[in-house]
Amino acid sequence: MKTIAILGSSGGNLYNLGGKEPDKLLEEIAVQAAAAGLRIRAVQFIAAQGSMDMAGSDTGASVFGWDGEAPAMLFAGTLEACNRHVRELDERIAADIRRGEIDGLILMSADPDGANRLAIEAAVERGVPIVGTGGTSMALVSAKGANVIASSGTTGTTNRTRAVSFVAALSKHWGINYRPVIGTAGKSGAVPDGQPWKRINVRGIMMASLPGFIAMAVILALGKVPGLEALQGVFDLLIKALPVVVAAVAAKQVAEMEEVSVVAGVLAGVLSVDGGIIGGMIGGIGAGVLVHLLFRTCVEWRFPATTVNIIAGGVSGLAAGLAVHFLFAPVALQAGELIKVLIESAVGYSPVLAGLIAGLLIWPAILGGVYHAAILPIVLLEMEKTGNSFLGAVDMVGLVMVSAGITLANIVSPREKSEAAVAAPGFLINMGFGTFVEAAYPFMFANRIVFAGAIVSAGLAGMLAGMFGVRGTAYVPSVVAPLLSNNIAGFAMAKAGGLVSSFLFTLVANKIAKRSTGKTNEQASA
Repeated sequence: MKTIAILGSSGGNLYNLGGKEPDKLLEEIAVQAAAAGLRIRAVQFIAAQGSMDMAGSDTGASVFGWDGEAPAMLFAGTLEACNRHVRELDERIAADIRRGEIDGLILMSADPDGANRLAIEAAVERGVPIVGTGGTSMALVSAKGANVIASSGTTGTTNRTRAVSFVAALSKHWGINYRPVIGTAGKSGAVPDGQPWKRINVRGIMMASLPGFIAMAVILALGKVPGLEALQGVFDLLIKALPVVVAAVAAKQVAEMEEVSVVAGVLAGVLSVDGGIIGGMIGGIGAGVLVHLLFRTCVEWRFPATTVNIIAGGVSGLAAGLAVHFLFAPVALQAGELIKVLIESAVGYSPVLAGLIAGLLIWPAILGGVYHAAILPIVLLEMEKTGNSFLGAVDMVGLVMVSAGITLANIVSPREKSEAAVAAPGFLINMGFGTFVEAAYPFMFANRIVFAGAIVSAGLAGMLAGMFGVRGTAYVPSVVAPLLSNNIAGFAMAKAGGLVSSFLFTLVANKIAKRSTGKTNEQASA
């Protein structure tokens, strides 16, 4: 097993590109090193509380080392004190290099004439392969005759792309098979490089994009207030921005390459706006996949890290966006329009029947895992054009308010006193934030009457929503929700119908359950 040491500082430009969070910067390198089977022998990293370009001797700083498993802060003080503190560590690392206990170095904004002088001199003597970033410092290291196998400036890089570039260069030099690990924290749930499609998750992309749609609904409501009519232009602008939001989220989730994937997603999204949010999703997913492909190819060809990022982020976004713009946009737009037309046709044929059916099916859908996979995307497709949604209204009145009614009944008249404490947080969250319908699950699963009452109440609420032609959204405070709809009074009545109905069903169920428990206890005592 090859061993490496990580030397350097938070630097000037590096400070703004990850250096100000040294634990995350070092942890990313550790994750990639472990993927290649490299062992970190030592770390000597000085993290200042500001860019080194502006830092002085009295600037606050800290020294990070390696505790054998993870980066650890060893010392904190002024920058001058930290430079004095690392001298002994520099000597120790230099001795390890001369004894052959360190096989390679990773440098980031290192100081070959100061804090890292002895270690770099030892590396030069031994011909140890060195990789690193920091234009000025790497030039000085090369000038000393070091065996620099890959170097780059810091501009345009991220913690992840630097780490992958470092480890890829060392692995290629030593003939080690290395597949970068890309994923949250590079640990649990990570996906090996080369398999980005395993992170394509339409439900996850839509859920993460939801705040953008809610923001649009808020602007739509505010635009109806007298004196704020000018916000209608903002609403129109937000509609055009939604594909960009979806594309950026999709690229970020698929590529997991930090800012690089976000840039690619935004570029793809801007070029995909003619395809609506489906076009934006296609463009973002394509950009995320291409980021992986181009990044890996450029690293294998030993392009400088800055160039790798520019190609991976820029070219990927352009390629995916242009493909959607010229090829897929019309089809994607028509697909979205078709879904909306089908819903509008159903509502137009019989709004009461459509609301009743939607309400009766909404609980089975969420319990069966269909809601987030199918219904939520349809809600967002509806909102893309109008800022609110028929199914979004059914969501609020048939799920959120029904859950609120069930939990409220268990606060007012619970089967057991302990259940009131369980129900209270769920009721408050549903009323205050328009989400957390799962709060009703314990009571629904424990009593068939409550379960049946939830479905019947959702059907009633959906029928009322259809009767009043309501379109709205969930995921907002229940008091605010009617203001974001097309029919404030109708939405309020549909909400009240769902809440009151489920409250009464649950109240009756609890009284029956308490009466049954009382009789059982009497028989047992007799």
